[in-house]
Amino acid sequence: MLAPSRIIRGTPAQAGGGRDRRALVEKAHRAIEQGSRSFAAASQLFDRHTRERVWLLYAWCRRCDDIADGQDMGGELSTDGDPAKRIRAIRLLTQRAMEGLPTADPAFDAFGLVARECGLTREMAEDVIEGFALDAAGWRPRTEMDLARYCYHVAGAVGVMMAVVMGVRKDDSELLDRACDMGIAFQLANIARDINEDDKADRCYLPVEWLVQEDIEPGQHMKPHHRQELADITARLIRRMERHEAMARVGAAHLPFRSRWAVLSAARIYGAIGREVVARGKAAWDHRVVIGSAAKVRHVAAAFWEALLNRPSIPTEPPEWTRGDILIEVRMAGPIAQPSFEPLPDEFDG
Repeated sequence: MLAPSRIIRGTPAQAGGGRDRRALVEKAHRAIEQGSRSFAAASQLFDRHTRERVWLLYAWCRRCDDIADGQDMGGELSTDGDPAKRIRAIRLLTQRAMEGLPTADPAFDAFGLVARECGLTREMAEDVIEGFALDAAGWRPRTEMDLARYCYHVAGAVGVMMAVVMGVRKDDSELLDRACDMGIAFQLANIARDINEDDKADRCYLPVEWLVQEDIEPGQHMKPHHRQELADITARLIRRMERHEAMARVGAAHLPFRSRWAVLSAARIYGAIGREVVARGKAAWDHRVVIGSAAKVRHVAAAFWEALLNRPSIPTEPPEWTRGDILIEVRMAGPIAQPSFEPLPDEFDG
């Protein structure tokens, strides 16, 4: 009788779960074109090698977001299913992908591939996943530091991984800090623009202490009689955005030209979104702020000359939030989730 070890073989670990790299890149490219036209356009400015890796990382971020919210490419939020099971599935699939094992999901296999190629760590991945976990738990910020922590998880930590994908060393804390600043700036612009959409989804990312300071009753910030107070809070968000944006530009100066151009293009586009929200004042949420194609082209052209000149001004007012301070809060909030040996929930078991 044959021993079990002779007839049952373990799955060999391979980057990307054994999938063809070109196929993963093509699927990731389609994901970014469907999920974010602005980011897809900006990604074309990278050199081919970096561009493909950015797509692979984006595909994972997009898929995690969709699983966490029960969406398809950022569509309507779903209330079906158990949010905790969704987060567990994300963690298990990510863990499996980083071990080089097949996941039956191209986006996670793509992450396993880019993680292996660039040296992305489980801690980096978990910092991003924690943002999805906060949303799944219906979490809302009470303080400014709560908001900082959320922005770090959902965008600053992504910025750190993007920087590593662009070739920044994992021990270059200064440049990783600046990449985090860029992600936080993007997220603050998103929060300001999407207040109405978030409210309809029963979400609010404005700190409770800010609402109290403006005498806004809980859950009433979108009421017409509070529009001026809401506009004031939004201006406060965008002032913070601009400080992080300015610091991020200092870090971008150290990137290769094409990466610098891509980053500065995205900074200009997201910065324009935030500033347009402020410019509209009380009418900012009557219609969603969108930066049109012609304006995007102008921002990309302006970023080209900015990248070419490469002389960013040192901000006179640095951000109040630093990556170091935020990470202290993050680690105090709880340890990195330990690897799980539980099976995937049935709906995610390919």
